[in-house]
Amino acid sequence: MLNEISLSNSLDALVSITRFNRGEANKIFEEVRESGCKIVVKNNVPTCVMLAPERFKAMVDMIEDQALLAVAEARMRYNSGELRSFEDVLNKDGLTLADVDNMEDVEIE
Repeated sequence: MLNEISLSNSLDALVSITRFNRGEANKIFEEVRESGCKIVVKNNVPTCVMLAPERFKAMVDMIEDQALLAVAEARMRYNSGELRSFEDVLNKDGLTLADVDNMEDVEIE
C-alpha cells in the first residue's frame, strides 16, 4: 500500500494537458527540472511521463546495467568450468594487448 509521502509525491507529479493549452509549458518544464518528473494527464488519464534528462539517463543506465548483469549471470550459469584470460583469447587470434590499445574506437550496432 502507498504511504502518505508516496501518494503526496504522486499527486504533485500530475499535470493537466490544459496547463499546456494555456501556455504554461515553460513553467511546467521548470517544474520537471526541479522535481525530476511529471505525469501528463488528459481527461484524467495519464498520457505521458516527462523526465528531467538526468533522471532519464540514470534510468537508461540502470536498464543497461541490469541487461549486462543478466548476460553475466547467464554466462556463469552455463560456464563449462574452463576459464581463460583476456590475453589468452587475444593470443588465440594472434593479437596482443598492444594491438587492442592501438585500435580506434569502433561502434557496433
